[in-house]
Amino acid sequence: MSANATIIEIVLSAILINNFIFSQFLGCCPFLGCSSKLDTAAGMGLAVVFVMGLASAICWVVNTYILIPLGLGFLQTIAYILVIAVLVQFVEMFLKKSVPSLYSALGIYLPLITTNCAVLGVVLLNTQYNFNFLQSTVYGITGGMGFMLAICLMASVREKVEFAEYPESFNGFPIALVTAGLIALAFMGFSGMKIV
Repeated sequence: MSANATIIEIVLSAILINNFIFSQFLGCCPFLGCSSKLDTAAGMGLAVVFVMGLASAICWVVNTYILIPLGLGFLQTIAYILVIAVLVQFVEMFLKKSVPSLYSALGIYLPLITTNCAVLGVVLLNTQYNFNFLQSTVYGITGGMGFMLAICLMASVREKVEFAEYPESFNGFPIALVTAGLIALAFMGFSGMKIV
């Protein structure tokens, strides 16, 4: 993707073509850990959309107006991780006060958004693609929406698979991996898609 990509190209690419889970394989830990129930998956997806969108906007400002002018571009990764960690703490405090049931359902996976490579990946890709502020923010939000689509699809399928018949050796995590692989194969149909 280039810096002169249109908004529609960024949206379609982030959600379908280059989905962080199924095409780039980033963020698989919370994807597999929080996708057993649809309501938990939706909550995690919304949290990731919020963190990715806000992190993209804030990291663009930090990079453009602080790191680059001061010649500290080599500190991008550290600065981005600090911004993401602060945002996740904010989300965690908000959920603990406002939606304690979702907070307890997400468990350890909520603080793990800090080290979710999809969140760090989106801000690093914004820098690599040389996106402007609007493009960065849109890519962050729609990248999160792609994550939410992936985790909600996975949760929907996993809820149905519970009642399916399959070999006993596939119980638990193995059937989840097979399911994720089949959904990823379906998303491969979007690869090579040309956006006009």
